Amino acid sequence: MNNTIPINSTKEQQVEEMFNGIAHRYDFLNRVLSFGIDRRWRKKLVKGILKGNPNHVLDIATGTADLAIVLAEKNRNVKVTGVDIAENMLSFGRTKVQKKRLANRIELIKASALSLPFNDKSFDAAMVAFGVRNFQEPVTGLTEINRVLRPGAQIFVLEFTNPRSKFFGKLYTFYFLKVLPTIGRLVSGHSEAYTYLPASVKAFAEREAFTKMLNDSGFTNASYRELSFGIASLYQAVKPLS
Repeated sequence: MNNTIPINSTKEQQVEEMFNGIAHRYDFLNRVLSFGIDRRWRKKLVKGILKGNPNHVLDIATGTADLAIVLAEKNRNVKVTGVDIAENMLSFGRTKVQKKRLANRIELIKASALSLPFNDKSFDAAMVAFGVRNFQEPVTGLTEINRVLRPGAQIFVLEFTNPRSKFFGKLYTFYFLKVLPTIGRLVSGHSEAYTYLPASVKAFAEREAFTKMLNDSGFTNASYRELSFGIASLYQAVKPLS
């Protein structure tokens, strides 16, 4: 397998090729590298989403549809449309959706968050798990998500953050920079993906900086809460009624 990404490609093209390259081991690596904690985080996000009683939810950067499946299984009335730029990830996701017999309520579409193929005010809520930092232009992507949400709809975003604790932060940094890339490379066979992950987390806006980004994208009342000693944060914001 050739995992070399062209130097002159855009960030979106790089991310698409990278995730297409690790799609076959993505779910397994998520469980191993997060010690299964990512499942707990997704359940917290879903709990927040369902408080708004949505009928149709947009799942951005859906990947292999983990989050969409958790939501659809938790509420039998909700419909989920998941989008992602990596077709190989979506292919694995569709297989999982079929096995779960959820194809009537989960639709997976190849699309970029920067140009969503939906009409204005189409969805009751939106969710993104570990995807915004992969956007070529995060504010553009968030603004586009805002466009397709109905007034009063909420967005929930789950992202990694750097722990505040110096002691835990050192352990976290060692794991992220040394252990995670090594295991990820050995299991997935991809030389760049799990080096990209810690670098993208370190460089991306977090906490107050990200809530400002949400507000700058047309949302309001942006807030967050830290999860698992601050190694992840769950953000939420609302599209104004007018």
